[in-house]
Amino acid sequence: MARVIMHIDLNAFFVRCEEIKNPELVGKPVLIGNTGRAGIVSTASYAARKMGCHSGQPMFQALEKCPKAIVIPGDHRFYSLMSQAFLAYLSRYSDKIEQASIDEAYVDMTAALTGVGDVEKELLSLQQGLYRETQLYCSIGIAPTKWLAKMGSDLKKPNGLTFVRKKDIEKIIYPLPIESFWGIGKKSAPRLRSMGIATIGDLGKRISSNDQALLSFFGKYYYQVKAELSGNSSDEVVSEEEDPKSIGNSETLLSDQTDESKIFPVIARLSESVSKRAKAQGLVGRGVTLSVKDTLFHLHSGSTMLGEDSNETRKINEAAIKIYEEKFAKSIENGMAIRLVGVSLTHLSDPKKANVQMSLWNYEQYEEMDKTKLLIADLNNKLDKPSLLKASDLKGKKK
Repeated sequence: MARVIMHIDLNAFFVRCEEIKNPELVGKPVLIGNTGRAGIVSTASYAARKMGCHSGQPMFQALEKCPKAIVIPGDHRFYSLMSQAFLAYLSRYSDKIEQASIDEAYVDMTAALTGVGDVEKELLSLQQGLYRETQLYCSIGIAPTKWLAKMGSDLKKPNGLTFVRKKDIEKIIYPLPIESFWGIGKKSAPRLRSMGIATIGDLGKRISSNDQALLSFFGKYYYQVKAELSGNSSDEVVSEEEDPKSIGNSETLLSDQTDESKIFPVIARLSESVSKRAKAQGLVGRGVTLSVKDTLFHLHSGSTMLGEDSNETRKINEAAIKIYEEKFAKSIENGMAIRLVGVSLTHLSDPKKANVQMSLWNYEQYEEMDKTKLLIADLNNKLDKPSLLKASDLKGKKK
């Protein structure tokens, strides 16, 4: 029996979070990002998109197209909180959830939908329930593989629901322009068009005929593309719960990057997110891993050990930056571009349960450890899903 994979994508997530905080923004052209010549649009509201604005666009160009747009720098702490609420909601339906980025996830729905008479009604109920509880909008793709599910969720926005079966690939996927192929970058699409490939169907037909020019163009990725177009690519949803030795988050960049000024803020956000999750679970770690994926989807990673167990944002971020500078900076200078960044805290332990050999100089540190944090950590350890935080950690945020 084929697996049922759901890709769920939060629509205009950053903008929607700002609308939740300030309902007066609803329906208005809103751009999330920084102003100035170097500013980039992170997310554009649907009203702004109608004016020609889009993610990854230089902010000054977006404002030329939509001068009345409201520009908001972004509240990434609030976005992270809303993302956690999103994942907590999904956990009611499945324990196999793979977070692809702050606003999207793959969910193995095989067990949840087995025996369900009206699958479409069930999924619409999931979609509507998410809105009722979080006020977030989403689009859903349902398919036997992760790639097809991702393609499906992109087809109808906002609030879409699309089923893509193997038998539907030629009907639904083949007519799409080659630029919409998830995994083919902006630089590759024009080169494929120059080879006479305007649609995904053109690509599929050429690959099915074992086109040697495409084999040379894609290299090893050729076989991955072939598997995706035949509906035989990965259907494995990798849940982080399967790896209790680490806590990690990753983020797909809005565009391929070689600029540290664009990459370092992402590392900082991921470090903060990992830190919050570790603290919520009452865990500390002794190691940090930084992973990057290049434009050919090759994954590169490096690790380092901290001087002591920690779950502090600053220490995680500093370690990740150190890995970047020592392991990846040279490759990027030589032309490697990054499309995804991931940060993980590794070698985890529970400081409350650990047998700590206290030396003279750190005894007072353990004596004065925040008793409230220890209590919260203890309660979270007894819950199926850690959900307790100190009220001060939510200061200035709407729940």
